[in-house]
Amino acid sequence: MISFKNKRFRSYLFLFIFIAGLIFLFFNNQGVIKYLKLKNEVKEIKTQIEKVDNENKQLEDEIDSLKKKIPAKIERTARQKYDMLRKGEKAIKVEEK
Repeated sequence: MISFKNKRFRSYLFLFIFIAGLIFLFFNNQGVIKYLKLKNEVKEIKTQIEKVDNENKQLEDEIDSLKKKIPAKIERTARQKYDMLRKGEKAIKVEEK
């Protein structure tokens, strides 16, 4: 009879320790939940880095084409970014309501 209660006590003790260990693994400062959050943040940051790299590449290509002094590219950039006009041209602005 004593050995039966002793086995039951050991089982409950083992179960308690196991559950406490799982709770510790999941909810401590360096636990699984924090790891998953950080992993997701790293993924988002890598995506942002890829977008910025692509934008930098496009800007570098634009700079290179402007350095080569391609007249059509220079004119298009002047018209789009700086609202410049040729002699005799008039600007017409259309506003949507």
